[in-house]
Amino acid sequence: MAEIDLNADLGETVDGVPTADDEAMFAVISSASVACGGHAGDAVSMRAAVDRAARYGVAIGAHPSYPDAANFGRVAMSMDPADLATAVSGQLTALAGAGADIRYVKPHGALYHAVTLDRRQADAVARAVADLAASLGRPLPLLGLRGEIAGAAASVGLPFVREAFLDRGYLPGGGLVPRSQPGALLHDPAEVAARAVRLVREGVVAAVDGTEVEADAASLCLHGDSPAAVEMSRAVRAALDSDGVAVRAPW
Repeated sequence: MAEIDLNADLGETVDGVPTADDEAMFAVISSASVACGGHAGDAVSMRAAVDRAARYGVAIGAHPSYPDAANFGRVAMSMDPADLATAVSGQLTALAGAGADIRYVKPHGALYHAVTLDRRQADAVARAVADLAASLGRPLPLLGLRGEIAGAAASVGLPFVREAFLDRGYLPGGGLVPRSQPGALLHDPAEVAARAVRLVREGVVAAVDGTEVEADAASLCLHGDSPAAVEMSRAVRAALDSDGVAVRAPW
């Protein structure tokens, strides 16, 4: 039987107000990438995510970002690598301190894209994750798109796991359409569900210009803060179940 991980970015509380229906999302996913204070999230939301993960049998991943809550971590920052590693380490520590059994790490927003291109920033993130892995005494995978982060992970002995996005537009080269451009976000649950099945079965996704992009991934992502996130996640889960695809965390 084919299987795939279905992850969502959750726990993204801003000033005490959730940006997503976390309860509904946890019910259909297998992994949750939990905000840990950099772009969103606080001690209360992290503990709530830990509780939901336990109730629904969902694996928890850390979702660190640039320390930039004002911009929700979606603006690139030129940080000294040592400072970036410290910022990421602090966020991982905060999530672990909330009781999370962290199974993987996925950078958020602008940092997610930066580490695909900038080796110095990728190395800084990988070092912070490697330090946590050493304290846990087990490997801690990094989740992301293909790029510099994969090499940075390998250099410190971390597994790297590729993901694909269900609700984001793809460029012909395999990157994501910037959120400021047309086609960046998908909203139709049926379209997103069909994309999920095709990614599992064929390992490809249609770019905004109609070309096919190779996207052989072990995890599929939905953004919890999208307006139709719950409807899309339920449609995806139903489509995968109907097609005989097991939704299971690989961590």
